Amino acid sequence: MKILFSFLPKQEQQDELIRKFPNAEFVFQKGLNEELLKSSQILVTYGEDLYASHLETAEQLKWIMVASAGLEKMPLQEIANRGIVVTNVRGIHKTPMAETILAHILSIKKSLPLVNENQRNGEWSKRVFPNELLGSTAIILGPGAIGGEVGRILLAFGVHTIGCNSSGRPAPFMEEVVTFDKLNEVLPKADIVISILPSTQQTIRLITYEHLQSMKPTVIFMNFGRGDVVNEEHLLRALEEEQIAYAVLDVFEKEPLTEGHPFWSMNNVIVSPHVSSHSSQYVVRALQIFSRNLNAWLEQKSLENEIDLEKGY
Repeated sequence: MKILFSFLPKQEQQDELIRKFPNAEFVFQKGLNEELLKSSQILVTYGEDLYASHLETAEQLKWIMVASAGLEKMPLQEIANRGIVVTNVRGIHKTPMAETILAHILSIKKSLPLVNENQRNGEWSKRVFPNELLGSTAIILGPGAIGGEVGRILLAFGVHTIGCNSSGRPAPFMEEVVTFDKLNEVLPKADIVISILPSTQQTIRLITYEHLQSMKPTVIFMNFGRGDVVNEEHLLRALEEEQIAYAVLDVFEKEPLTEGHPFWSMNNVIVSPHVSSHSSQYVVRALQIFSRNLNAWLEQKSLENEIDLEKGY
């Protein structure tokens, strides 16, 4: 059984996989090697290097392990047509992303950007007006593993949590859950709106200008899922018109964010270059999931984080 990696884990991580699975043939390459893919049964990739054309000759490929949560750049229909199993690393982002989201919320609530600006200007000013999290309300769009961890932490700060998903099913650490079509009913209650949604047919351009308009003028809008969940022109308009107070954006419709984009220079926008999930433990956790799944694969058991290729998640 040949297992092809299209990225390079650290040498000690490679050695550990070889030690754990002595009967497997591991090939570690930086970048996808098409010739090696033809004879591989398993591909481990970040998901951005695989194209539909690769599948035409990868006749032995049975399982793709994506060391990422997002799958929107992958040829999912062609993969489904071939009957190839896809899994991802859903859940490993929850700790670094939840910590980053909380850091941004506290920074804004405690006026730290203004304090920092005053320091740079050498200005001793007590004209800062911090707010408390206690008693506020947060809407979490996509209350899955990451959203649940955000909710858990916010509950400890005394924040009321409202989850929003496609089904309306209860979610961990959400005190309420509503469906997407009920979003307008709860948005006016929110002090913080956090999107952690993937990019799917259901979620693309889900957040409209009307949604933004219905929010409190003091709201913090945060996007840590995918950039195309909100129409950026509508978001820019809402910010310029002060329909909302602040936007914290880790993802964008087009990445990297173009030079000269208004977001770069706006005082009520924080531009984060898609780094909220970065962590020294990222690959460690990804390989832990892969190892568990490879054991399950060898034992012909169900795999963790198997993707519904029709839904895209």
